[in-house]
Amino acid sequence: MIHSNNPEINVDELIQKIYDEVAKHQVHSRTIGSKSNLDTSRMRSNISYIEALLKNAESRSIIRTKWPDKLNRFPFKIPTKLQQFILKVINFFFKDQREVNFNLIGTLRESIALNRQLIEQVTNLKLQVDSLNGSVNQINNRLNTIDDSKTVAGSLLNSIEENLDTINRRLQAVDVQIQRIDEHLINTDIRIKKADEFYIKNDSYLKNDLIQQKRLITMFLAEARKRLPEPFSQENLQTFINEEQHFLDAFYVDFEDKFRGSQQDIFNSFKVYLPLIQEAKVGTPESPILDVGCGRGEWLELLRNSGYTAKGLDINRVMLEQCRYKGLEVQEADVIAYLQTLPDESLGAITGFHIIEHLPFETLINLFDESVRVLKPNGLVIFETPNTRNILVGSGDFYRDPTHKNPIHPDTLSFIAEARGFIKNQSCFFEETEGTVHLINSLTRKFDDLNDYVTVSRDMVLLAYKA
Repeated sequence: MIHSNNPEINVDELIQKIYDEVAKHQVHSRTIGSKSNLDTSRMRSNISYIEALLKNAESRSIIRTKWPDKLNRFPFKIPTKLQQFILKVINFFFKDQREVNFNLIGTLRESIALNRQLIEQVTNLKLQVDSLNGSVNQINNRLNTIDDSKTVAGSLLNSIEENLDTINRRLQAVDVQIQRIDEHLINTDIRIKKADEFYIKNDSYLKNDLIQQKRLITMFLAEARKRLPEPFSQENLQTFINEEQHFLDAFYVDFEDKFRGSQQDIFNSFKVYLPLIQEAKVGTPESPILDVGCGRGEWLELLRNSGYTAKGLDINRVMLEQCRYKGLEVQEADVIAYLQTLPDESLGAITGFHIIEHLPFETLINLFDESVRVLKPNGLVIFETPNTRNILVGSGDFYRDPTHKNPIHPDTLSFIAEARGFIKNQSCFFEETEGTVHLINSLTRKFDDLNDYVTVSRDMVLLAYKA
């Protein structure tokens, strides 16, 4: 009676429709799942349709409190109280069914909510897949680009290999040429060695020949003195004597080159004296510097390069020619004789490097006397000589030079300078600190053990100033 009177509340039919729709949805879901491109908009449409059915079912499952209007018509006109009683009876009998319906409707709603979440996740996954597809497409494009680059690189490598092959062939040709050059250099070196041997032998021959010629000339002169009808005049004899003292000039130049040291080394060692020249304000045209025994001219060259005015004296003609070749102002003269020609207070400084040990003691005193006379006030002398405080020098090395007269002790040299009228005189040793050479007063140098006598500088210098 209830089904015929109220067909809208046919719960079984409603549930069957829901089952059909769910089945359709599942089939549709499987179909979508089998496809590579999911249609989520259609799934949302189906869910909306199911929600509408659930809403209709829910409205029909609520407790009936009102009698249907179409049953109030004749011949179904029923009193109000009887209507209410009938409604209560119906509600009572379908109480369990309503609860089942509500539970089922709630379950279906939760299922719909889960489906909505799944749809959102599917949508997100689809977006991610699309993004991945885009990335894959980009990677494919890059891989294609890389493939193209590999092709280009392969071509370049082939070209480089061809160039390397060409270079290798050229290098092999160069190696052959280098081998030929090496052979040529070896042959040239052999020829040079042979030439050196020849020139050495020739040089030795020439030296021996010159020595023999000197000996013959000497014998000739001696024999000539005996055979000439008239004796030599004093002037003739003096000429012979003056020329005879130059026989050993070339020998002494070779001796200096071997034992004195290279000209560049001596040139650099003299730089320690430049601050003294600058401090004394000498080396001007008004206060020139005179270097006695100038030798090969290293000191004169350093003074000229530094802008000072200086002149040199020596009696070795070979060394004087070397100085003139450098453009230095030099003169052949005896030091004492030359100083005696100078007026008083005409020089700013007098220097002498390894010259005073060649002088007899009386000549050394005359050198100091003439130096005091010709120097301007505050002028200075710089005399460098072997340091006899060095045990190796004093015991043997001093006598290597056969022209040395006597070694001079530093204290003795200072005493002579003071006794002949110099002030502020001091003997100095050379000392090297961190690669720089400087002068120290000899009185401050301690000699506590034998090693001190070995390590002290091999040369010393006298610094003395005129009042």
